[in-house]
Amino acid sequence: MRKIIHLDMDCFYAAIELRENPALRGRPVAVGGANRRGVVTTCNYEARRFGVRSAMPGFEASKRCPGLIFLPVRFGLYREESAKIRSILLGYTSLVEPVSLDEAYLDVTGLGRFAWDIAKELRARIRAATSLTSSAGIAPNKMLAKIASEWRKPDGQFAILPDQIEEFMKALPINKISGVGPKNAEKLINMGFRTCGDLQRHRLGEMIQRFGRWGKELYYLCRGQDDRPVQPNRTRKSMSTERTYSENLTSPEACRIAIDALIAELESDLKHKASQRQIRKAFVKLRFSDFRRTTRECVTPHPSKELFHELLGEAYARRTGHVRLLGVGVRFNEQIEPSPQNLMLL
Repeated sequence: MRKIIHLDMDCFYAAIELRENPALRGRPVAVGGANRRGVVTTCNYEARRFGVRSAMPGFEASKRCPGLIFLPVRFGLYREESAKIRSILLGYTSLVEPVSLDEAYLDVTGLGRFAWDIAKELRARIRAATSLTSSAGIAPNKMLAKIASEWRKPDGQFAILPDQIEEFMKALPINKISGVGPKNAEKLINMGFRTCGDLQRHRLGEMIQRFGRWGKELYYLCRGQDDRPVQPNRTRKSMSTERTYSENLTSPEACRIAIDALIAELESDLKHKASQRQIRKAFVKLRFSDFRRTTRECVTPHPSKELFHELLGEAYARRTGHVRLLGVGVRFNEQIEPSPQNLMLL
C-alpha cells in the first residue's frame, strides 16, 4: 500500500506577488488578464469571493470585481520559487513527480514515518523558506491524494486512509472527481448521479455505453481506484499545458481568447524546461461539456501562435459545443534526452 502526498501551493502566482508587494494584502488581485484579450492566470481568495476564476477573460473579471488589481505574469520569478520548493521535497524522497510549478506528488512509502507528519513538516519548511503557504493531501494513490489536498485549503492538510476509501467515495459529490466541473455535474445530477455512490451502481459496460471512453475512466475513479505510480524525472515524450474551466467556453471566440494564455505558458515552459529538445508535432486538445474529446495535431518543428489557432479552429469544427477543457502542447523527437539541468526545474 503506497503512501502518497499531493502538495499544492495556495494561489501560487498571486501569493508570490503579494509577498513581493505586501501593500496589496487584503485586496483582490489577479495575475494576468490586464488587456482586452487577456485571461486571468490565477487570483487570490479575495478576488475569488467575487466569482473571479483562472482562465476568465480579464474584462469579465473586471465586471465581477470592479476593484480588481491586475498584475503582469512573471514566470521567471515563479520558477525560482518553484525550484526552492522542489529542493525541499527532494530532501525527503527522490520519488517526486512535478505536475506544474505549484504542485507535485511524493511517494513516501519507504520512509518509515507517518505520511501525515511528513506533510506537516514539509509545509512548515516551505513556509519558512518562501513565506508561502501550501496544502497537502495524503492517501494510498495519486487521485485520492489530489482530492484530499483540496479538502482543507488554504494552508491545511487532509488524509484518506485505506480503510476509509469505500465510505469516503460513496458519499463524495461527483464534482470532486477530476474533470467533472459545475456544468458536467449539473448534467450528471439531472441523470440521477449526485455522488460517487450513485455512479458505482452501474456496471462498466453501462458506463462506457452512456459516456464513451470517459465512462471507463469514470467507473474506476468513482471507486477511488488509481494505480499510477509517482514517476520522478521521467523522459518527456511531450509537453503540454491545459486547463479545465469552472465555466464552459461557449464559443470559438472564447476559446481563441483562452488559448493565448496557454500558448504563452507552453512557450515559457519549453524555453526553461526543454530548450534542448527537438519538436516533432504540435497539438490542441478539447474536451466538451458532454464528455466528448478531440485532438488536432500536425507535424512542425517550430509551432507558432498562429498554428495553434489554426489547429484550434480545426478541432472545434469537428465537434462544436461548449468546451470544458482546453490544452495545447508539443511532441518531441524521442532520441534526444533532456539535460540534467532541465530535470532540476519544477
